[in-house]
Amino acid sequence: MRCSGSDKAAIQLLQNSNLSINKTLERLDIHKPTFYNWLKRYQENGIDGLEDRKPAPKPIWNKITEEHRDSVIELALDKPDLSPREIAVSHTDEKDYYVSESNVCRLLKEQDLITRLAYILMQASDKFRQPTTRVNEMWQTDFTYFKIIGWGWYYLSTELDDYSRFIMSWRLCTSMGATDVSNP
Repeated sequence: MRCSGSDKAAIQLLQNSNLSINKTLERLDIHKPTFYNWLKRYQENGIDGLEDRKPAPKPIWNKITEEHRDSVIELALDKPDLSPREIAVSHTDEKDYYVSESNVCRLLKEQDLITRLAYILMQASDKFRQPTTRVNEMWQTDFTYFKIIGWGWYYLSTELDDYSRFIMSWRLCTSMGATDVSNP
């Protein structure tokens, strides 16, 4: 929690008061470590030590250097037929510096060298394209998987009439081959 300069001045005044430090901190809703950090800074630098310090950005330990960023982009431009995964592997092999596939994708997107795949949006239809109007007009096949403990996987092959949803025939098989679908 950040406190204003007036809160810090109040702490200075109340430090010499009859109230205990814990009670003072409780009333001001300040955590003990914050107070003791302020006290240490006050003792070392006086009133100037209580000024707000801007947090310094920490260096990123695994940041890709500009040299390697440029070499990844150069490799992508030299070999445009390679995928980001292949570029990452090629860069690792040629430059002896590992760059992940996700980093390659990010670098290529920043340079507009890669675009998202165009997803085809399919909307559900509210009716069938070829609706059946009578029995035996269209049949369907369906497989259902069963795992029987101790015996393994079994597959129930069924032939259905599309109009009536009547199961015309079924067979329990040990595989899903073409011969299992067709009746003898």
